Amino acid sequence: MKPDYKNWVPGGMRKSLIAVSIVLLILLVIFLIAAPLPSLATNIVVDVILLIAFVVCAWFAHWCVIATRAFDWNAADSLARRIIEGIAFYVNVPDGGTCLDVGCGSGALTIAVAKRNPHARVMGVDRWGKEYASFNKEVCEKNAQAEGVTNVTFQQGDATKLPFADETFDAVTSNYVYHNVAGANKQELLLETLRTLKKGGTFAIHDLMTQHHYGDMKSFVKKLRDMGYQEVRLIPTGSDFIMSDREEKKYMLSGSTLLVGKK
Repeated sequence: MKPDYKNWVPGGMRKSLIAVSIVLLILLVIFLIAAPLPSLATNIVVDVILLIAFVVCAWFAHWCVIATRAFDWNAADSLARRIIEGIAFYVNVPDGGTCLDVGCGSGALTIAVAKRNPHARVMGVDRWGKEYASFNKEVCEKNAQAEGVTNVTFQQGDATKLPFADETFDAVTSNYVYHNVAGANKQELLLETLRTLKKGGTFAIHDLMTQHHYGDMKSFVKKLRDMGYQEVRLIPTGSDFIMSDREEKKYMLSGSTLLVGKK
């Protein structure tokens, strides 16, 4: 039995873009050959619009196919696996301790951390929304079983208001989650996660920490240090650390950064 961590590129989006591209191509051919509209000028305008729409949809469909291969967990040089294992390397939980993975999806990071920390307990939480309908608690539990990992649990949870008391966990982690939470202040989301971290606990949070998504992260790092956090730093995960600069741009992962430190 092999784990099925799904794919970070939604299959429905890929199939829809391919289908729309085919429909647009058929319409373009019809208008180019048959010119069904009474006015030549109108036909030309429609041809141009259809051509532009086809090129855009076809480009995104092509990108989805390529990205799906890159994020295939079982591929020889899976980018998804490299990212997960790269984050897990920074998550060290004391024996008998606990770790929280926020936005666990299909359980990949939760399970990777549990493997690296076999004498700790790791909990994955996710709201498992419609955006990634193939991800759910049952998938996570089946993946843990397939990996032979027993020191994990999974439950429903919202990153904007985690169902845990202050200072519950010895470590917290997350991967590519907060930038997806529409309308929320991302620095406040980070503080909500760090709220659940025990004094002396460590964190390793990975996301697209661009100015657009997160604002000034250097100031946020200073804020954490002023609050008493230690060893806080931002680690860009491009430049061949976890992924190459080319991969970062190609797969729209610019700004990928690890926020690590100790409370």
